[in-house]
Amino acid sequence: MRFWALLALLLGLVSCGNEGKDSSTEASGSEGGPLKIAVIPKGTTHEFWKSVHAGAEKAAAEMKVEIVWKGPLKEDDLKQQVDLVESFTAQGVSGIVLAPLNDKALVKVVKDAKRAGIPTVVIDSALQGEHHTSFVATDNRAAGTLAGEHLAKLLGGKGKVVVLRYQEGSASTAKRETGFIEAAKASGLTVVSDNQYAGATTESAFSASESLLQAKKASEDGVDGIFTPNESTTFGMLRALRTAGLAGKVKLVGFDASDKLLEGLKAGDISGLVVQNPHQMGYLGVKTMVAHLRGEKVEASIDTGSVMVDAENLGTPEVQRLVAPQP
Repeated sequence: MRFWALLALLLGLVSCGNEGKDSSTEASGSEGGPLKIAVIPKGTTHEFWKSVHAGAEKAAAEMKVEIVWKGPLKEDDLKQQVDLVESFTAQGVSGIVLAPLNDKALVKVVKDAKRAGIPTVVIDSALQGEHHTSFVATDNRAAGTLAGEHLAKLLGGKGKVVVLRYQEGSASTAKRETGFIEAAKASGLTVVSDNQYAGATTESAFSASESLLQAKKASEDGVDGIFTPNESTTFGMLRALRTAGLAGKVKLVGFDASDKLLEGLKAGDISGLVVQNPHQMGYLGVKTMVAHLRGEKVEASIDTGSVMVDAENLGTPEVQRLVAPQP
């Protein structure tokens, strides 16, 4: 009888101990702690991604969740990005916010994460398939159109222009390039080159820029205007134009804002920058994920906007909030 009485007492204590635990841990981990969200950018060196990080941190603080920020060092390390998604899936994070380096190569791991009960919000660059929860990004085609129209206006609707593309498989920049080319041609400009790629770094972009300028005889009036679709291609081309003594003579319309690019704009070496809102991208990426995890309905696509910045509007409060966001 003593044995059965002791057993009953122990079972009663276990039952009482479980009564205070909430079985619905809000999709957070078995311990009921805060939501843990992995944020995986394309890279970690460009100023663009530092601003995305700041936005993600702001959302995490507001929503009282934890984020883990980790991405490839360089924006051509596709294997490392795939490995990161697989690793975070294995760790059982609450959700993943991902800026995919390739619109196809990340589909399988995002699908696998979904099967494991881990949703993904895609930011910055599109991903094929329907396995992610939401897409938070610039309308990249519209942003490219903005660049094409601006360059056409600068050139009076005539002239020879080149496009230095970023790298194959990057959906965001491909759409910018398409938008630019369509707008440039519609405005009367002649696109004399649109098949050269810069690669993932400023050094590879500089080398590709020098080759492109030489091939198209830019120093002999063979090029009137240039479009570059991201931070690294724009800076690489800026360096090449300065080296060739063509900065300010050939109109350069680029993408994104960093201290060096803004300095080029102020100096007159860059004629315009399409500026996104990376801070808002990181902020809404995390906020959208948290809303989804908490059972709220989220939009399938969210446009974070873009603005053409030139010497005339650079000093306005609206533009300053984009190029120099406060924490």
